[in-house]
Amino acid sequence: MPYWQLARMDRPIGSLLLLWPTWAALWLAAGGWPGIHLFAVFTLGVILMRAAGCAVNDFADREIDGHVKRTVTRPLATGQITPKAALGLFGGLSLAAFLLVLTTNPLTILLSLPALLLAFCYPFAKRHTHLPQVVLGAAFSMGIPMAFAAVTGEVPPQAWLLYTANLLWTLCYDTFYAMVDRDDDLKIGVKSTAILFGEMDRAMTAALQLLVLLALLLIGQRFDLSAVYYLAMAVVAVLFAQQQWMIRNRDRDACFKAFLHNNWVGLALFAGISLHYVLS
Repeated sequence: MPYWQLARMDRPIGSLLLLWPTWAALWLAAGGWPGIHLFAVFTLGVILMRAAGCAVNDFADREIDGHVKRTVTRPLATGQITPKAALGLFGGLSLAAFLLVLTTNPLTILLSLPALLLAFCYPFAKRHTHLPQVVLGAAFSMGIPMAFAAVTGEVPPQAWLLYTANLLWTLCYDTFYAMVDRDDDLKIGVKSTAILFGEMDRAMTAALQLLVLLALLLIGQRFDLSAVYYLAMAVVAVLFAQQQWMIRNRDRDACFKAFLHNNWVGLALFAGISLHYVLS
């Protein structure tokens, strides 16, 4: 079904990469299970906004996707869906997500506005900057301050530390994703961190992973998390090392697998946080 494909419902990895840090933020803010209402609002909201982001991304890339090996079969590139219909899907999904946010509190509603703006702007950033992955990271991380706002009515400094960690992590794994398309992007003039980093791509992604680990260790300290969390961070470190091994030859398929591999990183992070509250 073209609309299902446009919303990437057939590829849940994007939703999972958004959900793990959002759930982590909910658990940290609530000191454990946040309750069925907020869990449902943020889970459904993340899925809806990720789908909306994919729709507007394909709208922005409708003249480009047909020239990129990985995206040549997307519905807008093949003409199965019109640009107007893609924008309509973006609007409808965004509205549905906003209606969910309206069941929370004023601060969360206010924070949803820059979240929507970032989701809309990201696809166009690759035309103007080599750092569209930073915009994506900012968009992918907005669920974190929103989660704290929804649970506590405020966004404490440690929430922004988690936001920063997630932004850096997104920048890293989306660079792996951009490495898949680098040859095509160079031909058609699309910008990315993979192109910006060039031969330093492995070193830069490794540096980003080290910064993520440092931020996560600080989070453990700020939230007074127990040993199970630090064990999970050791797992994250091993997973990061595996990803560096995967991309060592910069093979397209291997870089894509390294990107997908980050689902396990998100799972490890959430497991470490949730188990802390279960066992404490």
